[in-house]
Amino acid sequence: MRGGLVVGTAAFSVFMGAAGAGAVERADGAVPYRTAPGATAVQGSVSSADGPSLKAGGVYTDSLKPGERKYYTVELDAQSSAYVSAVAAPAPGSSMGLKDGIDVSLQAADGASCGTGRHRSFLSAGGAYPVADYAERIVKAGGACGAAGTYRFVVERGDAGGGDGAPVPVELKYVTEPPQRGENDGPTVPGSWSSQAPSELPRGEAERVVGGTGFNDAAELRAGVWKDELRPGETHFYRVSVDAGEQLFADAEFGAAPAPGPFVVSGVRVGLSNAARGYVMNKTGPYQGKAATVSLATPPAAYGSGTGGEAARGMRFAGWYYLQVSLNPKVRQAGGVPVTLRVEVAGARKADQGAGAGKAQNGVGGELVAAAGSSGRQNGRMRMLGYAGIGTGSALLVGLGTWTFIARRRDS
Repeated sequence: MRGGLVVGTAAFSVFMGAAGAGAVERADGAVPYRTAPGATAVQGSVSSADGPSLKAGGVYTDSLKPGERKYYTVELDAQSSAYVSAVAAPAPGSSMGLKDGIDVSLQAADGASCGTGRHRSFLSAGGAYPVADYAERIVKAGGACGAAGTYRFVVERGDAGGGDGAPVPVELKYVTEPPQRGENDGPTVPGSWSSQAPSELPRGEAERVVGGTGFNDAAELRAGVWKDELRPGETHFYRVSVDAGEQLFADAEFGAAPAPGPFVVSGVRVGLSNAARGYVMNKTGPYQGKAATVSLATPPAAYGSGTGGEAARGMRFAGWYYLQVSLNPKVRQAGGVPVTLRVEVAGARKADQGAGAGKAQNGVGGELVAAAGSSGRQNGRMRMLGYAGIGTGSALLVGLGTWTFIARRRDS
């Protein structure tokens, strides 16, 4: 049986990065990204020959200057899929160059690529936010880098281009996923699914929550209505448990600011990352001190979603998904802006089902896949995953079974 992502327990500490001379805006009172206090400080090598070793389940910290490329090594076996992630976290309010960001890739000892590299921009047009993604080695017949051995994880920062030239703190994490029993083991995305949200997202009185600064202290959300407050330049993180076969829907309603401000094209943002810190999607919207809403809807979470569009590939796991809500530093409000989050997690609905449709039924021979988190939901055949809840150390037990639908695949 396939187990889960092997990850380490994390608590809190603060990335301490000095502001560079190129920084023209800083967010007053905004709290920087926090990482695990037990994280190991490493110095990536500028040479591909002798990068420091990253161990599965470990958390590491480093930094990157503009244009700098660093190498690290990981040991891969021949059975487990591997995901090596990097989180780059500019100080809140930093002004980054338009070409600035990070690239991550995984290479064999001879330099051959193990798959498509990933690029994440700091999104300077929408403010400098923490960005994250992973390079992966998926074990499959005829797949790249299938042999056991030493591989290189490469992280490269882009050109500052007149933006903040200070080194950017980087958090590194290496997780593994034990093999499937067979090609059809594990859930798959229904061939035709609807991105339309349920007829009405949760209403009623909002519950107060304070979002975390990053993956490690993300505040846990259940389906419902939540309220928080953001300062300009700030990003708050929240985690939501999503079972295999379920879709996540979220609205972030940014309230009116205390006073009118400038029109900011990408003034508000909602992003989403998966359990291994891989990119799923990013949504932005304009803001000028008046109420604004940014909505997010995902494909169903399923192991078989390693193909398809970027969002479908990102929804490959059952487990924690990380919502990131940001307010552009250019909003320039003296006080915080209220944010209401409406969150719903629902069973996948086929494209021809109405917006009010309920949970999808099991397909022929299928078995409902479930996660047992704080919600206490537990269905079908459970498989115990050694998944430590990132941020609080609380365990998330995720069960992976088979989710089969008779439908034609549609691109997300």
